[in-house]
Amino acid sequence: MIDTRKPAANQDDDQLADDPSANAAAGGTGEEISVDALLRGEAEASREAGLRSEVAELKDRLLRAMADTENVRRRAEREKAEATLYAASNFARDLLSVADNMARALEAMPEKQREKADEATRNLLAGIDLTYRELMQVFERYNIHRVDPLGERFDPHFHQAMFEVPDPEAPPGTVVQVVQPGYRIGERVLRPALVGVAKAGPRNGPGRDGRGVA
Repeated sequence: MIDTRKPAANQDDDQLADDPSANAAAGGTGEEISVDALLRGEAEASREAGLRSEVAELKDRLLRAMADTENVRRRAEREKAEATLYAASNFARDLLSVADNMARALEAMPEKQREKADEATRNLLAGIDLTYRELMQVFERYNIHRVDPLGERFDPHFHQAMFEVPDPEAPPGTVVQVVQPGYRIGERVLRPALVGVAKAGPRNGPGRDGRGVA
């Protein structure tokens, strides 16, 4: 009879062909599986990097939006505070002439003459003085300040020079006379102070001819 059984070596080859794990162990398709896994890993890493980039971009947008909102809020508060502060500017400016007239009335009679005046006159001046002081207190309450720059450096933002005064004892540009006090509200000028400013005096040193030069 003819023996139809395959040799042992052939049987082992058939088992390798039928068993994928055996093929992988034998080095048949193991390399292809590792390449697929590598590709999947790269895809996952790329997707994760994209998500991280998107999160970072969204975070940056959120921070910028929050900063813009905070800036808008602060600007609105500042504008509201300035509007409240400067709303009374026109009204306060109209009251300055009242304050000036009261000050002139008090300055019209020196202290020595007040002492010699009759009781009615002294009471009248005392009432004017009390009203003037109360008006100044109201001004201060609303952040309105008197500007009396005698002895200060001339500031064109708050002072208006009416004339120059030769004064060798004062540095040039110093306010040596106040014709009319000024007022400011906050950091804004309600009315500049009218002042006289010291100018450089003549030079008394000898000139080329040995005489003083003006």
